[in-house]
Amino acid sequence: MRSNQQKNIIYSLVLLLMVLAVYLWRNQGQEPNDFQQQQVASEQKITITGQTMGTTYQITYLDSEGRNLKNSVDSLLQIFNQSLSTYIPDSELSRFNREDSLVFELPYFPQVLKASKEIFQKTGGAFDPTVGPLVNVWGFGPGGPELKDSVDIQNLLSKVGFEKVQFNDTLVYKLVDGIYLDFSAIAKGQGVDVVAEFLNSKGLQNYLVEIGGELVARGVNDKGEIWKVGVNRPDEDSSSSDLYSIIALNNKGMATSGNYRNFYVRDSVKISHTIDPKTGFPVRHNLLSATVLGPDCMTADAFATAMMVMGLEKAIALDEELDEIEVFLIYSDEAGNYQSYVSESLRPYLSFMTD
Repeated sequence: MRSNQQKNIIYSLVLLLMVLAVYLWRNQGQEPNDFQQQQVASEQKITITGQTMGTTYQITYLDSEGRNLKNSVDSLLQIFNQSLSTYIPDSELSRFNREDSLVFELPYFPQVLKASKEIFQKTGGAFDPTVGPLVNVWGFGPGGPELKDSVDIQNLLSKVGFEKVQFNDTLVYKLVDGIYLDFSAIAKGQGVDVVAEFLNSKGLQNYLVEIGGELVARGVNDKGEIWKVGVNRPDEDSSSSDLYSIIALNNKGMATSGNYRNFYVRDSVKISHTIDPKTGFPVRHNLLSATVLGPDCMTADAFATAMMVMGLEKAIALDEELDEIEVFLIYSDEAGNYQSYVSESLRPYLSFMTD
């Protein structure tokens, strides 16, 4: 009888251990998430908005101190624009475009030059900030529309090529007269990164920074979830709420470039704002928008522009070549229907609105 009691006790202990093992297995990984949710629940959600770079910004962050950082962000962006805006006559960039050289006063100009050189090389020149004269002559610069004939455009090509700009940590200078830099295809992304670095300096770990559609996400939102952002339908008449897909942005920068809004029509021909630095003419292909995710927004911004210059096939080839970026491309097929290409590593983070 005692033997049966001992067996029952042993069986009960074994059963208890099995139940405990199943419980722990089912709940593995949940405790950190629960802790994370408790942690963000104790932080206050703050959203600030404003205007910069001819567009708007929206920044959402979680802060246990509940600080409103709008004044600091506005001051920071004002200083940033004083370095790289082509619309401010006495900005560093505007002064360099008028002169032969410039000694840096702020840190942003050398940063964007280094990043531009690297991406210029990786894209075979598809991303080229010296395209500025062509952007202006086609009517997408500060001076407004002033379209010239093809002879003038051919002459301007002699002043295009990032290899004609030299720089070091102290100064930048031109090898050819008439070089004009335009960082509009990368500066918003850099501005997003500058704000993100500022939030980091304030000890914030969970935030989403957006300037003119370019973004950086870090940590989680107030629900303890990865930040989710939308990609618009590539329609010229679509609103900002007309989404094509949703991307879960896991500690990355993201930028989207497209030709479906910034264009004009001349002699029944659609003139897009994306200018090919090699031909001097606006691009014409079936790639409608390029969304790029990267380690920072400046990188994503520049690659998104480059892909819109390259077109679909070359953009896909570049994605397959590089490990540092992920892409989501929307293009039109021969019937005019939307199709898409997605990097394999991005697929788990992407959902379509029709899903």
